[in-house]
Formats: sequence, C-alpha cells, structure tokens
Amino acid sequence: MLTVEDVDLYYGASHILRRVGLNAPKGAVTCLLGRNGVGKTSLLRAVLGLEPIRHGRILWEGQDIARLSPHDRARRGIAYVPQGREIFPRLSVLENLQTGFAPLPRKDRTIPDEIFELFPVLKTMLNRRGGDLSGGQQQQLAIARALVTRPRLMILDEPTEGIQPSIIKLIEAVIRKLGDRGDMAILLVEQYFEFARDLADHFAVMDRGEVVLAGPKAGMVETEVRRYLTV
Repeated sequence: MLTVEDVDLYYGASHILRRVGLNAPKGAVTCLLGRNGVGKTSLLRAVLGLEPIRHGRILWEGQDIARLSPHDRARRGIAYVPQGREIFPRLSVLENLQTGFAPLPRKDRTIPDEIFELFPVLKTMLNRRGGDLSGGQQQQLAIARALVTRPRLMILDEPTEGIQPSIIKLIEAVIRKLGDRGDMAILLVEQYFEFARDLADHFAVMDRGEVVLAGPKAGMVETEVRRYLTV
C-alpha cells in the first residue's frame, strides 16, 4: 500500500499541500479528483520524489521513501505516466519502450508479451517514430513504457486528456485489468468524473491543497464530489 501521511509541500513561500493524507492499496484503483490548481499533480510529484516535502511521511510497502531520490523510488517499483504523455518523439516506439529498462536489473530488461496483448497497435508500429503516432496511440505508448518497468505502484496523471472516446474505453479496460490482477496499486488523477467513477475502488477529492473527501467507492456521494469539480 501507498500511504501519504500529513504531507506539507511548499513552492517557495506558497503552501501547496496542507497535511495531506491518502491511501492507495494494492489490487485497487484509487482515483484522485479535483479542479485544476488544487494540488493533485503536486501530490504526485511528492510521491515520485520530484518535489521535496516539508513535513509528513510517504510510505510504500511499509517503508518511508520521503527522502529517496526519484530513481531509487523507480527501482522500488513506482512508475509514472505523466500528463501530456511525454514520450520521446524522435525515438521509435520500440526505443521508447526500452527507456523503461532504466530502473531494471539487466536480466529483466525485456518487453513483456502482456504489453502487446494490452496494446496490440503498438506491436504493428515498433519502428515508427513516437512523434508520428496519434494522441491516443501516444497515450498507449506512455502507459506501456511504464509497464515495462514492472511496477507495483503505477501513477497516471489525467490519461484521458485529449484522447478520443474509443481509446478512453480501451485505457479504462486496461487500467481495470491491471487493478484486478491484485499485484499493483494504481493511483489515477482525473477530472473526467464518469471515467473516475467507473474505475475507482477508492477515491479522494482535493480542494485548495487538502483532501476534503475520501473513502471507498461505495461511500461516494456523486453530488458532493461534483461540487468540488465544477468551476
């Protein structure tokens, strides 16, 4: 399980995260919701080690990782699918996937067959440059690249942004399948409420740097959640 306890994060003098707490168990999809600018991506960056926290703990598999570097966290099985995909446009699809080898021991530096079962289109495009793919294909590549690292925690930041509906359905099915395997915790940041509602086993809602609602999906009151999503 990923456990975030009482985390404070500052950008200069600005207090961005205020005693934030969050749990993301293995075998489940935890959806983090909220308007733009409420601290969702900052929380992800804190979990990944890309921003230092001022106070609190970040526990992964029972150990506090708050002082570990990002690459050490990657070696512990934490993978990230960033907002905007951030694939390498001049590298081929195959080369993009191979960048996922970085945190792995040499013996594990292979691309699992499961990736092409989840995303068959990538197998037909291995020699095509990443920048020549459509937005939906690039999103599939970004998720596949994260899966190459054999993650036990996968963090996705708004994977539906700018994606056509048919690919959103595909990504939803893949995330659900990964969650159902039981060996991976999935933390998903999303603004598209219906996508998050359909996928979530657990949810948390942020507003002004704080978690204001959280719990299992069964306890989600849609009107309360939507109140924090509307502008």
